[in-house]
Amino acid sequence: MTGFAQLRGQVNSGPAFVVSLKSVNHRFLDLHFRLPADTDPLEMKLRRLLKERLARGHVEVNLSIAGADDNGGGLNRELIAAYVRAFHAAAAEFGIAGQPDLNVILRMPGALESGAQVPGEELQSAVLGSVEGALAQLNKMREEEGAGIERELRERMKHLRAAVNEVEAHRSSILRAYSERLQLRMREMLGAQVDKDRILQEAAVLVDRSDIQEELVRLNAHVDQFVSLLDQGGEVGKKMDFLLQEMNREANTLLSKTSGLAGEALNITQAGLAMKSEIEKAREQVQNLE
Repeated sequence: MTGFAQLRGQVNSGPAFVVSLKSVNHRFLDLHFRLPADTDPLEMKLRRLLKERLARGHVEVNLSIAGADDNGGGLNRELIAAYVRAFHAAAAEFGIAGQPDLNVILRMPGALESGAQVPGEELQSAVLGSVEGALAQLNKMREEEGAGIERELRERMKHLRAAVNEVEAHRSSILRAYSERLQLRMREMLGAQVDKDRILQEAAVLVDRSDIQEELVRLNAHVDQFVSLLDQGGEVGKKMDFLLQEMNREANTLLSKTSGLAGEALNITQAGLAMKSEIEKAREQVQNLE
């Protein structure tokens, strides 16, 4: 789920800082940090904290410290001098004419010293405390979005159950129509000498295989379980997505069993398509839940 939070802080008689958190939808927890240089220990602590408090989402963490970006750095003279000496020694040993490239030297790691002080324990503690407060704001925004998604998902399940009930209302008449059409077709193909009871037996077997009762029962069960997960709360997004995949499979089977029938079967087709529409809309929202 999406959210944003930003807090400002300052260490006693120390530098001020601003920390911000931004979260967008993602299948997993994907953390990205934009921190001042020389803050690796702080990044590790922030990573642990965020993993404890967040389950999913692409989360960007930005931290700016007053004075951390000042151009107060200088040259790492020892490192640069060592490089130049090594260059001249290699050139002399192998008889190669040339001079060191300053652009190459300055791009070497550590050639330029930032001049910024490594954040001490006091500053790290202050930043972690501000991140805790920002997380509370972020989660509040995400919870508000989640409440809206929950309301929509409950509405989708309500519509889906109504479509299932509509199909159930037409089921018996569809079975009769299917049986009558099957018997007529078999008489046309086999002729009048065929035993009528035998035709009825075969027709009953085929009609039973084409019955959609099992699909309707499973759809209702899946809807009940989906609503139960909504009531339960917590990290249920993946479970809901799986249930919606199962619902979509049942809807497809229902439509395949009733294809080619006219009359009231068209009502079932319309209801089945409505089911698939509601399931797809629900899947789009479930991707945003944790």
